[in-house]
Formats: sequence, C-alpha cells, structure tokens
Amino acid sequence: MWEPRVSNHPWSPGRSGHLDLLQAFANEVWVPEPVAKEILQRGAQDITAKTIEYTAWLDIRPAPPLPQHVLEWRLGPGESSVVALAATQPGTEVIIDDLAGRKCAASLNIPLRGTLGIVLLAKRRGLIPQARPVIESMMSAGLYLSRRVLDNALRRAAE
Repeated sequence: MWEPRVSNHPWSPGRSGHLDLLQAFANEVWVPEPVAKEILQRGAQDITAKTIEYTAWLDIRPAPPLPQHVLEWRLGPGESSVVALAATQPGTEVIIDDLAGRKCAASLNIPLRGTLGIVLLAKRRGLIPQARPVIESMMSAGLYLSRRVLDNALRRAAE
C-alpha cells in the first residue's frame, strides 16, 4: 500500500488531464488548505478548481502550524503547508516542484518527488506509453521546466 502523498501541484496534472497519474501512486492525495484555497480562487471555470471539489481521493487537509525550521525557508504558503503537513506524518512523500520547497523537504528528510518524477515513473511502470506528450501537455498547462531539465528527463525516459 502506498503512503499518502501531500501535493501542492495538482494544477499541472489536473489542467492537462493527467491527474489520474497521481492516483496511480497513492490511495489518496492530501492537499493542504492553503493550496486548495489558491486553486479555488481561480474560479469554478478552472478545471483544477472543479477537480479539487469533485475528486474523492483528493483530501483537503488543514495546514498544521508552521514549525520554525519551515518558516526559515521563507517559502510560499502552499509549499510551506505541504512540508509542514508531511512533517507531521512520517513516511509521507511530498509532490513538490518548487526548488526551495524541495530543498526544505530534503533538509527534513521528507521523501519527495516532482511532477516530472511522477511522469517518468508512470512510463517505467507502463502506465503511459511515452513521457514526452504528457510532459508537453503539462507544460502547456503551466508547468515550467528548463530545456536542460526537460532534455535530461527525456533522455532518462529513452525518448
């Protein structure tokens, strides 16, 4: 059984139509309230706002108080709440793309993966035939990847 994941980026898989990839790796995905609030502020016409409201396995969780060691990283509210929530649940993996957020999680020994890592793992497990079209659709939906990171990932995926 997979441990729950805490995510602050359901928007890129959600907007690009690949949210099901998250469910392939966890029975439930926790979305801290600050992240959900940010997504819902975009409005009901946004596909991700609809996803947050109507996807049973996306579990909106209250954000715990931010520990001092998380505050010191000066992350945004979403990243901070993701790391703080995961810190209260040992063994929980975070899905976070923000570099500072990733460094903060790593400094606390919180297992982490980015959106790109989810896509590459999905390809390795045979859930998708190719990573490139999925990554490109996520980038069209707003996921930022540098050309270097993208090229490296596609080399690792043998594409």
